[in-house]
Amino acid sequence: MSKLLHTPSLLLVGVVLLALNPTVACRAEALAQAGALPKPDPDDGGISLPPGFRALVVADNLVVGRKSGKNDEHLRFITVAPNGDLYAKLLHGGILALRDTDGDGRADMIKEFGPGDGGTHIMIHDAWLYHSSRTAVYRYPYVFGELLPSGGMQTVVRDLPAEKDHDAKAFAFDDRGRMIVEVGSPYNVYSDGDRRLGAKGKTPAEVEEFQKTYGGFWRFDPHKLNQTQADGVRFSTGHRHSLALAWHPTAHEFFMVMMGRDQMNTIAPAYYDDLDNAERDAEEMHRLKEGADLGWPYTYWDPIKKARMVGPEYGGDNRKRDDNPRFDQPVVAFPAHWAPLQMTLYSGTQFPAHYRNGLFVAFHGSWNRAPRAQAGYKIAFVPFDAKGLPTGAYETFADGFAGVDYFTNTRDARFRPGGVAVGPDGSLYVSETEKGRIWRIIYTGESAPATAGPSPVTVAAQTPPPIGADTPGGKIFLQVCAACHMPNGSGVPGMQPPLIGSAVVAGDARRLIDVILRGPAAVLPADREKFNNIMPPFALAYNDEEIASLVNYLRRNFSPAANTVTPRQVAAMRGK
Repeated sequence: MSKLLHTPSLLLVGVVLLALNPTVACRAEALAQAGALPKPDPDDGGISLPPGFRALVVADNLVVGRKSGKNDEHLRFITVAPNGDLYAKLLHGGILALRDTDGDGRADMIKEFGPGDGGTHIMIHDAWLYHSSRTAVYRYPYVFGELLPSGGMQTVVRDLPAEKDHDAKAFAFDDRGRMIVEVGSPYNVYSDGDRRLGAKGKTPAEVEEFQKTYGGFWRFDPHKLNQTQADGVRFSTGHRHSLALAWHPTAHEFFMVMMGRDQMNTIAPAYYDDLDNAERDAEEMHRLKEGADLGWPYTYWDPIKKARMVGPEYGGDNRKRDDNPRFDQPVVAFPAHWAPLQMTLYSGTQFPAHYRNGLFVAFHGSWNRAPRAQAGYKIAFVPFDAKGLPTGAYETFADGFAGVDYFTNTRDARFRPGGVAVGPDGSLYVSETEKGRIWRIIYTGESAPATAGPSPVTVAAQTPPPIGADTPGGKIFLQVCAACHMPNGSGVPGMQPPLIGSAVVAGDARRLIDVILRGPAAVLPADREKFNNIMPPFALAYNDEEIASLVNYLRRNFSPAANTVTPRQVAAMRGK
């Protein structure tokens, strides 16, 4: 029984249920007695692992072809129940419940439940199945052996702020049962002209007021229902956005990984080039003590200089350091733009002792390194010492998700890791967001896989030379727009729309001009497909000649059959 249940409260629930339900009792007893690991896939599900580890695909294509309204569905975080059932959160829909009924390691029963308002985080804690939407944290009573909750859903925290970006709500519990929930910043950097050339940071007074609502964790009592942010206590501040979060029982502290900033070369090209942007703003792991300030929006951590630097919006020039002692220093600095998503403590015993009480982090992979090669797309492991502190380094644990060894466009990646969770037998489960595959990683002690995984292929880093790159519009696109839409106009799934095949680019010139002048949110239908990064208006940034040149650059490269426009047409739209 100890292999199935890992908390006293769940143990009690399980004992009672097994006594009352012979079917569940028989299945649980068979699982407990079997002790055998499932057969791994010959190619380990297409990923690479350290010697001794193998993998199998538990479920596949869970979101392929699925839509919620006009939005493509994506798989987000996962959790594993004490009996081995899996729960996976959908970005726009409900929760997927997966069960292996015949013991072969594959999910052969998949059902969906929940409110259907999407979200990211999900966790079983203290006999409750918690999950979050963009604005709330909910819970269902968890009964051992039930695949679908029989009890009603409760709202723990509601009406949390959720704006255009960084709206997912991560949460975790300390050893006293208290819950912290993040409210991320809706900005790259809190500034006038966010993500644009020459953006200027807000004043300290404005930042202080902003951080009363955004950019930190708030602590709540999970036993109280229908709380709002005002009922919580601000636990930490100075965050950009942090989804990778876990409690460490030895350190008696939370650990988290903050997503570093983007687009330094867009903001200040005189001081930062595309290599600086690709390498010099770390994803920061912190020991998250109460009252911590992580330094956003004023600073970023340079993993090469190993120093906290002043951001370009606040006068940073790639040399100015910020030694303010109130800003916490990271315990581990991961490379830039890897995009940390779910993080979990390895609490099992199946893996070798090296992995016990360490943290696994799922990295979704970069989008903001172009025109340099993208990176990340892996599961990293952070070993901890006996005192509950990171040893100072990270290891690549699972790799090969992208399926390519050099690429600049995220659409070329085969898989993008998103979720990671530990099962009751010590197996590590990993999910990916775009297709909805879930792997189970096991330790067999084999010195090498029976069959090597697929060899990575090389995707050409360069596309045909753009037409009109030396025009004013071409220079604006390559300096400002390409960072989000990619130099070849492919976009980034869920983040920015593609320009190739875009009806807005190819359609009515007046609408395209209006979108550039006022921003898509002010022009396009409210029920259009939504993306995490929203294009700002450019009416004040560029004159009529520059906007016309930009429109013509877009059309020449991404919709050659469309007509060109003149500065007079831009002036007419600007003045309407």
